[in-house]
Order: sequence, then C-alpha cells, then structure tokens
Amino acid sequence: MSLKVYNTLTHRKEDFVTLQPGLVRMYVCGVTVYASSHIGHAMSALTFDITRRYLEYRGYQVKHVVNFTDIDDKIIQRSLAQHVDWRALTERYIREYLDWMDALNVKRATHYPRVTEEADGIIDAIQILIAKGYAYELKGDVYYRVSRKPEYGELKHQSLDELRAGARVEKDEEKENVLDFALWKAAKPEEPSWPSPWGPGRPGWHIECSVMSLHHLGAQIDIHGGGTDLIFPHHENEIAQSEALTGKRPFVRYWMHNGMMLARVWNEETGSYQVEKMSKSLGNALTVDKLLAMGDPDMLRIFVLGSHYRKQLTYTDESFDIALRQLERLKRAFELEEKWPDPASEAGDPTATATLEEATRTAHHTFEDAMDDDFNTSVALASLFELSSEIFKGRSANASGKALEEARETLAELGGVLGLRMKEIPQKRSQDSEPFIALLIDVRRELKAARQFALADRIRSQLKELDVRLEDRNDGTTIWKFER
Repeated sequence: MSLKVYNTLTHRKEDFVTLQPGLVRMYVCGVTVYASSHIGHAMSALTFDITRRYLEYRGYQVKHVVNFTDIDDKIIQRSLAQHVDWRALTERYIREYLDWMDALNVKRATHYPRVTEEADGIIDAIQILIAKGYAYELKGDVYYRVSRKPEYGELKHQSLDELRAGARVEKDEEKENVLDFALWKAAKPEEPSWPSPWGPGRPGWHIECSVMSLHHLGAQIDIHGGGTDLIFPHHENEIAQSEALTGKRPFVRYWMHNGMMLARVWNEETGSYQVEKMSKSLGNALTVDKLLAMGDPDMLRIFVLGSHYRKQLTYTDESFDIALRQLERLKRAFELEEKWPDPASEAGDPTATATLEEATRTAHHTFEDAMDDDFNTSVALASLFELSSEIFKGRSANASGKALEEARETLAELGGVLGLRMKEIPQKRSQDSEPFIALLIDVRRELKAARQFALADRIRSQLKELDVRLEDRNDGTTIWKFER
C-alpha cells in the first residue's frame, strides 16, 4: 500500500508524491508568542512531529519549517500591560516553547524563522504584489486585492460571492473589497515599526508565512500544516499571496489540518458540563508545564495518538490518568523489574515461539498499513498494544529468548516512529507535589529579596536533589521542571 494523505484542498486522500524524489518540504504554522503555550498548541506540534517521523521512517529527508509570530497586536498589548519590552516578552516565550517541546520529545525543526527577522523580505514581497496589481496602498496600509484571484476561497470551498456575503463589514471601511486583507499595517503611536515605502509600520499576519515558506523552502512545497482554525482566512490568504508572488500553482501539494483541542468545563450557570475550544483567552487552557509536572510527558502523545489527527480531541480531568495507565501498560516490557530470558537463546516452546514471531510480523504490517492510510495513529497504536500483550503471552508460554527480544525491539522501534520513548521509564511523580514546590519557590524568592542568599541557595540545592530544576529569568520570574 502506498502512502496516502488527506488533502484539505481536494477533500480526498491522495497518493503521496513529492516535488523532488526523496525530499519532503513541510511548513507548519507555529505559535504567536505572547503567552505560555497550552496542550492544544502541543497537540499540533505532536501531530506534525509524528508525520515527520513516519516520513523519515519511510526513507524521506524532511526539511521542516515552523515559524514564530513574534510581533502582532496581542504581543504589543501584553507587553504594555506587563510593562516589559516586547522583545524580551517574545524571547521568553520562544525559549519556553522550545524547552517544553524538547521535554515532549518533539524533534527540532530544520528552521524556526521569526517575523521580525524577515521584515525586509516581506517588504520586498509586498512591493512585488503592488507592481503586479495584486495589492494597493491605502493611508499607509497595504491590502491584497482578492478580486485578482478568481480561485480565492478554494481551500474553504466557498466562492467569492459566498465569502463576501458572510464577511463582517467594519465601520468606516475604505477597502476596495470587504475581503481584501492587510499585508502591511501603518504604525500607531508607540508601536514597534519598520521603515517601508508606505511609511513606518509592521507586517500583516498572513504575508509572513508566504515569505518564510518561499525563503526557506522555495516557490512550491509538499506539505503545509496547521490547525483547522487556520484554513480560513490564514491559509486561504497564503495561497493567494504565494501564487501571486511566484506565478506557480499549486503553492502546496497537500494541505494537512489537525482537529482542535477542546476542553470539557463546568458551567456554573447551567449546572452542567460544556465543551469549548481550548483557548488562553477563555481561561480553560492547560499549559504545557502543568502537564510536564504530572508524570511521564509521553502521556500527552498517547492521548493524541489515540485519535486521528483530523478529529477534534476533548480534554477532561480524567484524560491523562487514562493515558498514563495506557502508557505504563505499553512500556511494561521495558521495566527493569520484568525478567526476560537470554535474548540470544533459541531454546523454548516451538509453538509459542512461532506464534510470537507471527505476531511480531503482523504488528509491523498492521502498523505500516495504518500509517500509510493518512497517518492513522489510532490503529497503529492499537497494533503496539496487541504486540505488547503477545510478548507477555509468549513469555508465559516459554517462547524463545530470541523471539521475545525481537518482539520487544520491534515494539521499541515502532513506538519510536510515533515518538514514544519506549525504553525510558521515568520516575513516577505525584501531581500533589506541585503546590509544595511552588511554595518553596515563593519562600526562596522572599529570602533572596531579604538577601538571605545562603538559605535561598539551600532550597535550590535541596530541590535539585529531588530532580527539580529551577531557572531564574531576567524579568524576575522563576520557572521549574522535573529533570528526567
């Protein structure tokens, strides 16, 4: 079976054929770094980490680009509210995000471009769009002229007329068309800005990804990923900009979109639970550091793997208790207290040995068939659980040590393709310890303020002995995480 990928643009699964044999060019929209990332952001990162890992398993070289939006309205508003420089704010959250993704075993991307590092290229691109008649300047702003793109709306599967009918008209709007979108925003007083032919300002949101993708991956790419909330207008606008810039269609061969993370929360007014999108603005987001303090971070990956990436996932208070139990069951074959026969020994019951060898081959085939079917991780994961069960059955039935070792190595290999650290069994930690650690950090902060540095250092040292690492930031905050 050849690898098939569901394409949002065509609404069907298609055979995966790259622009250049053996090379996958993949761009994934990253985070806007104005606050700490939550598990919904991590879900998207894990989805495309798994995609990349399987492509590499299949023998592809993957050139993977993930951007950081490090200037926009939310960043400016947050920096003003906290009275911190916007650069320090974004740097803090970029560093935090990368640390947390490392802890989740997300492979580092090939490139992590930032908007602020691409401003010159963005200005050049906007000038090209104006010269081609695809954009126009209005009072220091620059807008993309959607009427020049008859295919506009193809990713959302709506016509220009349908989109226009559903568009919200802003007060005193002077654009040529209500659907025209900003490529460049004129600077407001005291806002960060860059000089441009249209006056000081900053890039619009959508143009950044077109320019970054073009810069790092070329005029056309194989995979573009992101959440379903980005299909319109962000990814629609990327298509319009990129194809106008290069004159090449399609900009992207395969559009992949992961479902959203939802949260099940209690509604005091209705006296019942309700499900809503996980969002920092709604206050229902579980930040990644909270998850990391719960125990084995692979439990989030198990939670994500248990569903198809295109489906929505609903997080509840019990979600990670269940995922952790599943993870412990899967990793049991590698726990130190488990006893295994000599891995080189061929002695054992012939029937049990043959049964286990067949189960190992079946798991391999089932796993690959599932992943070839648009990265169907739930079926692939089920094949690992089945193999894990067969391993313990084989041991009980006296299968040979060699067959058991080959089965365990297959389990570790295929788990690794999904990003699971099968042979790493972290020390179990209680979520109950988190408030006490936070209290000790507060006490340490007060001791430092009172210049009681020896006692403050003693708290730091004793926390380190408990595998808790502290990091003091320049803005006075202290973050912590368990060492693994």
